[in-house]
Amino acid sequence: MAQHVLETDGLVCPFPVVEAKAAMAEMPAGDELVINFDCTQGTEAIPRWAAENGYPVTQFSKRGAAEWSITVQKA
Repeated sequence: MAQHVLETDGLVCPFPVVEAKAAMAEMPAGDELVINFDCTQGTEAIPRWAAENGYPVTQFSKRGAAEWSITVQKA
């Protein structure tokens, strides 16, 4: 299992989700995608997108005043 990092700081929603979809399409099953973002709406949109696609969220944390990191595994 490999871990890939997607930096989307500075992108407004829905672009962190759009970028995450593209990254996941290129990854093999079992790998994890760490999505770093600073779009407040992403705190709801990214976990919702992951759940709708059957991708478990393995980590979700706040990195700063308005910055988060979420790790999603490709099933």
